Amino acid sequence: MNTNSSLEVLLAEPRGFCAGVDRAIEIVERALAKFGAPIYVRHEIVHNTFVVNDLKAKGAIFIEALDDVPAGATLVFSAHGVSRAVQQEAAARGFLIFDATCPLVTKVHVEVAKLAKEGYEFIMIGHKGHPEVEGTMGQLERGIHLVEDVSDVERVQPLQTDKLAVVTQTTLSVDDAAAIAAAIKARFPNVREPKQQDICYATQNRQDAVKLMSPQVDVVVVVGSPTSSNSNRLAEVARKLGTPGYMVDSADELQAQWFEGCKRIGLTAGASAPEILVTQVIERLKALGALSVQRMPGDPESVKFPLPKGLRLDQNDAD
Repeated sequence: MNTNSSLEVLLAEPRGFCAGVDRAIEIVERALAKFGAPIYVRHEIVHNTFVVNDLKAKGAIFIEALDDVPAGATLVFSAHGVSRAVQQEAAARGFLIFDATCPLVTKVHVEVAKLAKEGYEFIMIGHKGHPEVEGTMGQLERGIHLVEDVSDVERVQPLQTDKLAVVTQTTLSVDDAAAIAAAIKARFPNVREPKQQDICYATQNRQDAVKLMSPQVDVVVVVGSPTSSNSNRLAEVARKLGTPGYMVDSADELQAQWFEGCKRIGLTAGASAPEILVTQVIERLKALGALSVQRMPGDPESVKFPLPKGLRLDQNDAD
């Protein structure tokens, strides 16, 4: 790959699994341990091919339609959240349900429900078709308008502007979301903004690490699946800073020509990508000529979310 004997890998900190992803995977694994296979999961539990295939091998069955879940089955909602219609239908069918929705997504759902009761309409910043966006917009039957970029803001036609609030998908580019939010504020000066930014701490932290890393490296590699919004945003952040950014689902997707003439390779992972994939990518980079790995300084994340009741494997199960 490179004849330069000083070629090294700079490893981002933080990277990989966030608390919401850890919790979602643990919910499926505990449901399998407690109730046995199969466990049905609506949508990919998190957007990572390796994780989904691993859980499939353990007995999880991933479905999109509730019609595909047999009566009496155990059902898990994915980390991205679901609409109220899906929640109500699943409850009506009598499934044993465990909700793996990330608590930070649930926070947005709760805010939408609370403000809707006060008569608010909403503008949601997000990507059309993403399951999190469908879940959040599906908290209401009407009165929530999606914008994907600044140009969309001009096309929004709320029924009233006295009570208008902004919410965002939690895995967006921090900078892009800020630009869209500014455009919304310029058009609707009285719009209510979230008390705390909806974009999650892990998304923000991983993007900040890439911003810090990009100027120090010749190329950035992001470990993450194509369906992972937060992983895609990491590669975009690098490119916007002028550093080539590539996303790989596994080590076999690395291409030697990406690293020709490089002295330093930046490596990070999206919030749904397990550390084992990062390790495999490092091994492949070493096979391609990288001789050392240096970790960026950074504070480890300590956030941990509790599991739903009924999934503890100890004497407190009945709590």
